[in-house]
Amino acid sequence: MSSGSSCITVSKNASVLDVGSGRGYLQDVVPNYTGLDIAASAAKHYHKRFVAGTATAMPFADDEFDAVWSIWVLEHIPNPEAALSEIRRVVRPGGLLYLLPAWDCKPWAAQGYDARRYSDFGLGGKLIKATIPVRNSEPFWLFTGVPNRALRAASAGSGPTRLHYRRLAPNYEEYWQADSDAVNDLDEAEVAMWFESRGDTCLNCLPGRWRYLQREGPLVIRVNKDRPARRTRPT
Repeated sequence: MSSGSSCITVSKNASVLDVGSGRGYLQDVVPNYTGLDIAASAAKHYHKRFVAGTATAMPFADDEFDAVWSIWVLEHIPNPEAALSEIRRVVRPGGLLYLLPAWDCKPWAAQGYDARRYSDFGLGGKLIKATIPVRNSEPFWLFTGVPNRALRAASAGSGPTRLHYRRLAPNYEEYWQADSDAVNDLDEAEVAMWFESRGDTCLNCLPGRWRYLQREGPLVIRVNKDRPARRTRPT
């Protein structure tokens, strides 16, 4: 498993769970693979172990896997905190997680504001579309996203945090653009804080307050179930 210039490896015989595995496109990445997907009909695409089930109530024993990955899935789960709890439950102490949802899904994606023409919308829609370049800009994120992350860390206190995220109204009728069907908007720093507040270690997070600037890459987490929960505020 890799992230930018970081490379995280597991042993050749490590058991790996792919959460939201779809048609099993990644089943040959590792020898000891298990795919989990809510669609039982996907089983015909597998020549390795496949289990039909939901990410929020996985049919696996505690500590069953050496590593878990989930790619472009968590943004489609109505209760992502339950999924994170289950992911953490089924990986062994010291095991690795590689999490890459679509971070920062936009509330306007469901109606395709980025992809559609101005003429498709009434006055209100035109005003929304006109503001999108500003709201998508790096300066806007620096002046809104970074302070929000700092406030969340400051208010988290000690012990396990609850996952804060924004619910989205998905569009299952027209797929105008990427993440039109996302049901939640997850922040990378928020998810990292959720794990760290339970004693886990983020292996690729920026140090201290620099992490407030971290965006869009995967999270690589080492699960430390024998460590006590700790304060989550970066120093």
